Amino acid sequence: MKNLQIENIVETILVQSGSSVQVELEDFFPGDRFAGGKYNFGTHTITLYIEEIKAQCLQLFSSLDQFEDYLAVVFAHEIGHAEDGELAELIQQIEETGNDVLKKKVALQIEMNAWDYARMLIPEKLHSFMDTIIGYSLEPYYEALEMSA
Repeated sequence: MKNLQIENIVETILVQSGSSVQVELEDFFPGDRFAGGKYNFGTHTITLYIEEIKAQCLQLFSSLDQFEDYLAVVFAHEIGHAEDGELAELIQQIEETGNDVLKKKVALQIEMNAWDYARMLIPEKLHSFMDTIIGYSLEPYYEALEMSA
């Protein structure tokens, strides 16, 4: 997929959202996590990791046929973080609590807030596709909570 197509998808969703977030495109996430996108609260910047998003799409759907839709869903999720009015308070809760279970619950809430917002940006015809991605995305959070219980 050409960068122009990626930039068009990003621009369309960004305009639709009305967000003032800055967006950067990179090939790979610099850490050892399998991250397709990252929102930086301090700089109000979203970085999308294109090759990571392709790898996730392949892992989940065994092809790149729906890569454009997958990219749109990942980006909409990151905008969900950027536009989350509760994010600062939730981050503060994580930083201030010593309770590991509470930290995991708040982390899950942060993700769910972002997904709820993303759902408003993605056409309804893609919601079942999106639900598959959301389930995959939230699975580690639920598993972490189950292990803590």
